[in-house]
Amino acid sequence: MTDPLRAALAAHHPADAEEAADLERIRTLVDTEAGPWSRHVPLHLTASALVVQPSTGDVLLRWHAKQERWLQVGGHGDPGETDPWVIALREAKEETGLTDLRPWPQEEPALFQVTVVPVVEAKGEPAHEHADLRYLLATDRPGDVPAEVEGVPLRWCSIDEALTLADPGLERLLRNYAAVR
Repeated sequence: MTDPLRAALAAHHPADAEEAADLERIRTLVDTEAGPWSRHVPLHLTASALVVQPSTGDVLLRWHAKQERWLQVGGHGDPGETDPWVIALREAKEETGLTDLRPWPQEEPALFQVTVVPVVEAKGEPAHEHADLRYLLATDRPGDVPAEVEGVPLRWCSIDEALTLADPGLERLLRNYAAVR
């Protein structure tokens, strides 16, 4: 049986030298760490998704209080989860309330971007890094998104507006999305 994590990483083509270096760090993590999804590892895997509205190009952002910034949806795998696509899709559904999410721009899920991002110390966790495996997800029902889910604000933005809110990691994701749109 094929390991979906290794298969996703093997199939991914980095957009630039920075992403290629991050991909190499992530492959090393997966090859050397027995629990690469564990929060107890200083560099550990997460999975996320940029939710897009294909007809307008708008993107959905979620306020992340811990990071104090607007980001794409996503997070940690639950115990036993190892497939980044499954984790990204589950997190996106939980964090947006959308039930019609699908891979975009192709019909089959594929990593869109990989990156290593610093995470600040908060809520008793020391500073650490996320090796984030990112997908694009589309919805045809953007009006189904509530203003917030579980008290966390959500907002639709044009790419230009999102760029004004973005940290460097999200900015790279948004620029890569704009290039394929």
